[in-house]
Amino acid sequence: MNKPFNAALLSWFLAQSMKALLLTFKQKKFRFDLYSLPGGFPSSHSATVSGLAASIGLLYGFDSGLFAIAIILAFFMIYDAKVIRGAAGKQAQSLNRLIEMFNEEEGQDMAKLREVLGHSILEIIGGILIGILVAIWIV
Repeated sequence: MNKPFNAALLSWFLAQSMKALLLTFKQKKFRFDLYSLPGGFPSSHSATVSGLAASIGLLYGFDSGLFAIAIILAFFMIYDAKVIRGAAGKQAQSLNRLIEMFNEEEGQDMAKLREVLGHSILEIIGGILIGILVAIWIV
């Protein structure tokens, strides 16, 4: 039984399930594609890498080389979820304004881009807590 792998996978599943349930209540309709949507509460990226890093720390020690690798990976993934994908979401907002103007002027119906790609600090903290709690439970 690979406990770090299981902690990461279960953390992802729980975070995505919570996100899907929250969106189901909000939209009053369940769809399986809710499991693949980016953004939203909680961050499944943060949950996955936090579950992995925490379980490695608990199993092999927080001073081990494996934990160092896992925590650096977690920092990069969380940074990406917050900053890089957040910037992509802002670009999508700008492009959507241009698409609206184009659609009005040209009578077209060009599809808009998804704007919520990144995560807020609260969404990231929620994911981190899920990952840590799952790691403690599994290990």
